[in-house]
Amino acid sequence: MVFSSTVFLFIFLPAVLILYYNPLLKSRTFRNVLLLLASLVFYAWGEPVFVFLMLLSISVTWAAGKRLAETHSKTVLTAGVVWHVLILFIFKYLSFAVNEIGLLFHAEEPLLSIPLPIGISFFTFQMLSYLFDVWNGKAKAQSAILCVGLYAALFPQLIAGPIVRYGDIAQEITERQESFSEVILGMKRFVYGLGKKVLIANYVAQVADNAFDYLTDKSVAMAWLGAVCYTLQIYFDFSGYSDMAIGLGQMFGFHFRENFNYPYISASVTDFWRRWHISLSTWFKDHVYIPLGGNRVSTRRWVWNFFVVWLLTGLWHGANWAFLAWGMLYFLILVVEKLSGLFQWLSVAKGRTRFVGWIYTMFVVNLAWVVFRSKSLSAAAAYIGTMFGVGTDRFADASVVAYLAGTKSILIVALFAATPVYRICIAKLRQRGFGWMESLWLLAVFLCSVLAVISSTYNPFIYFNF
Repeated sequence: MVFSSTVFLFIFLPAVLILYYNPLLKSRTFRNVLLLLASLVFYAWGEPVFVFLMLLSISVTWAAGKRLAETHSKTVLTAGVVWHVLILFIFKYLSFAVNEIGLLFHAEEPLLSIPLPIGISFFTFQMLSYLFDVWNGKAKAQSAILCVGLYAALFPQLIAGPIVRYGDIAQEITERQESFSEVILGMKRFVYGLGKKVLIANYVAQVADNAFDYLTDKSVAMAWLGAVCYTLQIYFDFSGYSDMAIGLGQMFGFHFRENFNYPYISASVTDFWRRWHISLSTWFKDHVYIPLGGNRVSTRRWVWNFFVVWLLTGLWHGANWAFLAWGMLYFLILVVEKLSGLFQWLSVAKGRTRFVGWIYTMFVVNLAWVVFRSKSLSAAAAYIGTMFGVGTDRFADASVVAYLAGTKSILIVALFAATPVYRICIAKLRQRGFGWMESLWLLAVFLCSVLAVISSTYNPFIYFNF
């Protein structure tokens, strides 16, 4: 089940809200049980078998957490971590590893194909966060498996994040305070995310898909248009989902941290990664980078620590050489920015210098997204080659004109919406007493989004695959 579907919008979510806020049963236990059952139904809607795998992992996490609280045993922590890493490896990486070995022996067909449970990387990292927070004394272990299950399986962030650290919501699981004003704010945030997803991301996604997957004889301009559209698609797809998740959590009294902070206004690649998928970057920083020594070590050791983080970041996104190359590309660029002083220089830059930094950053990010989007390293190399005129003698063609004619309005809106300008305008309207205009705008966005959901069957979510 996806948020931008008629089943979710008109059946699942209204039913859960009505049951959750019914006037007769208001106890915290009832509401937590309801949310957990609803979350399991939400996941089982698309994964009727793998929901049992998730329940098993929840049970292991709960038992390990209780034991950690009693003994503070490193052996228990290690066993819990090994369990989750092993499950993640089996379902996400084992097929890739076996098939790559098979290629060495000239196997003509894939030797192994294990289905990938939706969102396994997200809920696995959350359960690891629970164990780490208990081990480090940042939160107390839950005595009730219900609470651990609710943390791990809470449907707003279950299948595509943001990755919520246990310590951030541990108290809210048992002591949160819901209010009508919070529900309204959550609904507003949800509508913004829904609009990002179905009115922008889905639209530019069709151009990107055609450029990457279907147009075999692309011109230079078409290759660039496809790359730009994918750059916009992945931002509005993922940030839109995060907005919906944060809004849904708020409707039920949970407060998740922000996952995006306008990454496409960055003037350096380092700043870009401080603004993009913040929950993942924070997870690796807290649980990998800092335990390895962070930056309080020699330069050589720091480079190694950074390498490990970006190796794991690439692998986290999938079992594919392109993802690994994507991670290593960012590792190299970020190390150069740090060691050369480029980041420090760009971080204080203003005017023309900052604009040049922004051009450089978006150029790097755009090319990196091509590698990320491509199905293989050879496909990525061929696509980037086309962007620079290698393998084609055409700068532009009729398809570019046709696609631009149909998407230029959406592209303009997308470029505007990827900056804080809209937020600043809304804040000024509120200050001058015109906050009601935002409500009218949100109503229009919701109605247009619903029409788009009803009329289109094209509704992919990029990060469901991770």
